[in-house]
Amino acid sequence: MSTAQHKIGSGFGANSTADEVLEGIDLTGKLAVVTGGYSGLGLETTRSLTKAGARVVVPARRRAAAEEALAGLAGVEVDELDLGDLESVRGFAERFLASGRTIDFMIDNAGIMACPETRVGPDWEAQFATNHLGHFALVNRLWPAIEPGGARVVSVSSRGHHFSGIRWDDVHWRQGYDKWEAYGQAKTANVLFAVHLDRLAADRGVRAFALHPGGIITPLQRHLPKAEMVERGWIDEQGNVLNPEGFKSPEQGAATQVWAATSPQLDGMGGVYLEDCDIAEPAVDGGERSGVKAWATDPEQAARLWALSAELTGVDAFAA
Repeated sequence: MSTAQHKIGSGFGANSTADEVLEGIDLTGKLAVVTGGYSGLGLETTRSLTKAGARVVVPARRRAAAEEALAGLAGVEVDELDLGDLESVRGFAERFLASGRTIDFMIDNAGIMACPETRVGPDWEAQFATNHLGHFALVNRLWPAIEPGGARVVSVSSRGHHFSGIRWDDVHWRQGYDKWEAYGQAKTANVLFAVHLDRLAADRGVRAFALHPGGIITPLQRHLPKAEMVERGWIDEQGNVLNPEGFKSPEQGAATQVWAATSPQLDGMGGVYLEDCDIAEPAVDGGERSGVKAWATDPEQAARLWALSAELTGVDAFAA
């Protein structure tokens, strides 16, 4: 049942766009939920899915901004959701379940990156809470609507997972906060979530994937000072993107999550980490920051994180 963490030769690559990976795929009658589907990669994901015929529900923390960004796009509806607030997660899930509809593609796209130390909920570190715990609670609460026999859950992680595994002794960074390592932990959690969800759900025909979308300049960088982005060589003093060949366009950045959600090439597979529209290779110790770290795919750590997340959020759709 487990899928090997090795490339399958999809025929797509880093320059493929979301529209290209959907070419020839008819999503008429399908429903997708795309968190943050109104900005950056999420917006391109929503556009491409609706273009292929899907209906897309976009849960948004900034509802007015989402409605403005998605105005004129057919087949989209917006609802309120703040992933950092578990009551907001509960409210969205209850409203969706009351509609009686089922979900074919669940794309956990929303997230924050490298923010100043911020606390949400019961003193939780914001990146771990928003990027992981909020999505964990959301998927578990929506589980009755996730269509058996074909649905996919897609967890948008990042190459940033290389920065840190799970800090089991201090997951909420109450000591020695480091914004990049905290981001890395949250992105590792996104991969581990997909690993264990796939293990739990595969016998129902629901598969889960995690992925790195690529390096893209989007609103995700909103917490980074301009000086830091200049120092990293991303932009110049005037705000122009440097080495544009090193960054993907939003259309290219959305491709891997769209491919993960819809591609027939992944039928019967799951629980793996993807990049550049293919299954990624395991990371090489001491090599370039590519592929997936062993700490992000370890099944024991995945099960441990699931248990911790269920304890923290009070939600577990698979509890005996």
